[in-house]
Parts: sequence; C-alpha cells; structure tokens
Amino acid sequence: MHPTIDQKALTRQLATAERRNKIKAFLLVLPLLLFVLASFIVPIGSLVWQGGYSDTFANALPETSKLLAAWDAKSPVSEELVKSFVTELKASKLKDPATPTRVATVVNRELSGSVSKFKQVMNASDLASPYKEKLTALNGEWEKPDLWRAMKIVSPSFTPRFYLQAVDLRLTAEGDVKPEGDENAIHLLLFGRTLMVAALVTFFCALLGFPIAYLLAHAETKTSNMLLIIVLLPFWTSLLVRTTAWIALLQQNGVVNDFLVAIGLIDNDHRLVMMYNMFATLVAMTHVLLPFMILPMFSVMKTIKPNLVRAALSLGATPWTAFWKVYFPQTIPGLGAGCLLVFILAVGYYITPALVGGQSGQLISNIIAFHMQKTLNWSLASAIATLLLIGVLLLYWLYNRLVGIDKMKLA
Repeated sequence: MHPTIDQKALTRQLATAERRNKIKAFLLVLPLLLFVLASFIVPIGSLVWQGGYSDTFANALPETSKLLAAWDAKSPVSEELVKSFVTELKASKLKDPATPTRVATVVNRELSGSVSKFKQVMNASDLASPYKEKLTALNGEWEKPDLWRAMKIVSPSFTPRFYLQAVDLRLTAEGDVKPEGDENAIHLLLFGRTLMVAALVTFFCALLGFPIAYLLAHAETKTSNMLLIIVLLPFWTSLLVRTTAWIALLQQNGVVNDFLVAIGLIDNDHRLVMMYNMFATLVAMTHVLLPFMILPMFSVMKTIKPNLVRAALSLGATPWTAFWKVYFPQTIPGLGAGCLLVFILAVGYYITPALVGGQSGQLISNIIAFHMQKTLNWSLASAIATLLLIGVLLLYWLYNRLVGIDKMKLA
C-alpha cells in the first residue's frame, strides 16, 4: 500500500513554487522595467505635463494671479489689482533679480513689447498709492486692458493655451478660443509638411528598397553578403557626415552640378539649385532611411519559398501575375514594417532638414528645437512634441487595424 498523499499540502507546495518562480522572473526583468520607466515613461509623462503647465507668473505673483482670475477682462482694472501687481513684482526682484524678467518674457509671448513696460515699472522709484494713477502716468499703455488681458492669459499654472497654440489657435482673456493670425499660423503648415515629407520619403524608400531587398534575397550567398555589407555601411558612418556629404554633392558648385556642366547638360551660368530646399531634404532623408526599409523586407523575402512562384508559372500564370498574386502578398509583412519604421523615423527627423532643408525644407521638429533653444518656450515645444507623439500612436493604431501588428516582421 502506498502512503496517502496530503493533497492540500501538495497544493500549497506547488503554489509556493509557482509564486517563487514568478518572483524570480520579475526580478530578472526588473532592470529592464526600471530602464523603460526612467528612459521612456517618465520623459513622456513629463512632456505631456510640461505642455499644459507653466507656473512662472503664478509663482512670482500669486495674489495678482488670483485677482486676474476674478477679473472679467472687460471692466477697468481695480486699484487693488494694480497695487498687488506692483508690490509683488518689486518683491519678487528682492528674492531673485531675474524673476521680473522671466515674468515679463512670459507676458511678452502674448503681447509684444511687454518687457520694456515691465522694466519701466521695476526702474520706477515713486510708485505708491494711488498705484493705478501713478502707473498710468508712467506709461499710458497700462491704462489700456491689453497688458492686463495678456497677464490674465498667462497667470494660470495649468492651461490649455500651449496645446491650442500648437494647432494655431489662441486662448483669449475671456476664455474663448480663436484662430491664430496668418503671420503666426505656422504650426499646422509644418505639421502638414512633415507628414507630406514623411510619406514621400517612405514611398521613395519602398520604391528603391524593394528591388534591392529582392536582389539580396535571391542572389548567390557571396553576392548577397557583399550587397548586405554595402547596405549596412551607412550605419557605420556618422549621420552628420552623410548629411554633409550631400551638401558637397548638391550645392551649386558641387559635384553633381560640375558633372552636368562638364557633359554639357546645363550651362555654367544656370546651375541647378538643389540645396537648401525640399528637394535636398527628400534626397538626404531617403538616403539615410533606406536601410530601414531594405532590412525588414529582406528578412521576409529570404523566407519565401521560390517553389511557389515556379508552381504558378507551371500552371500557366504570366511572370507578372505570378509575382503580383503569389510573391508580393507574402512580402507585405516586411513592406509594412519597413514603411511604418521609415515613416515614424521621418516624422521626427531634425538634423538632416536643419542642415540641408533651408526655409522650405524645415519640418515640425525644427520648430520644436527653435522653441527649446531660441524662445525658451519649453511648454509650447512640449505641446507640439506631444501632438506629434499622439499622431505617431494613431498611425500605429491605424496600421494595426488595417494590416495587423502581429503580421509585422522586422527580422
């Protein structure tokens, strides 16, 4: 007779062992989770937060911010509001001399010329009761509501105005949303140009990459390996060097124009303008991103059995029909992966358009860099970047709905 097995004890032992294995597995992937959290989740969360948060004005002038929130932006400003503004602005300078300038810069983004008026307030030594009268005597612009409306717009810490500006809309002091003026409405234009450039680069990469990937997949091993090295060679060269090389090739006194003049296709006085425009951006970006299209397609094509095409030909199909009906559908996972990869990379490209694009070849990434480096309007830059991220996620969702992300193959 075998001894009786305690089923409950065995169940507990199995549960303990399973729990121990889960803990071990979690500890193994914990470094990766922490890395993803620190390098991906936290920065994106910070990006989204920064796009709707700006506390420069509210921190420096908290009481003034409350009074501005209660003001209807139509009636004349009160003595209490003016007094609060003057006293808090001067008090902020005692804590940090740079604070009034930062506050003025924030207001200046809404109303040009505000910085000089703030400086007049800071330099005035006789501002006292009645504050409103003294401030108006200092500069008649303070009697008008424009400056106060601009301050009302920038006073909240949490605001949708940066996301609105990112799509060429403007938040008014009354809380209404209005279209941006034609002279400042550039973001939607750049978004559209970016999508157009990304789509064209993706198309050209697919057009050039498909036959190359086909040749790699069907050539002899020695030839295929040599061609693969040539395809991978750009990865071993700095992106800056590759982009600079196109400048040497495409400029008016460059290699391409010199060659065309030498063979008599163009006159020396009518050299082609191929640099610092949209053409240069498309050419350089296509060259840089072409390997990202070739490799996914090559990885799929090399797994396609040639017997299928030969069978179609033996059954009476023409070479074109055999290719289009039998071979091409099997390459769609690689083609889709390459298109998605190239498009996403092209949407966020910065260095190449900045170097070769000129005014007509600038993309949305360049305006993000402009706000980060020149205007120091990080909130607006974050809002634009967040909208760009949302667009990429929508593209990913659309691809999954139409093709299926499970069919995508990168290697």
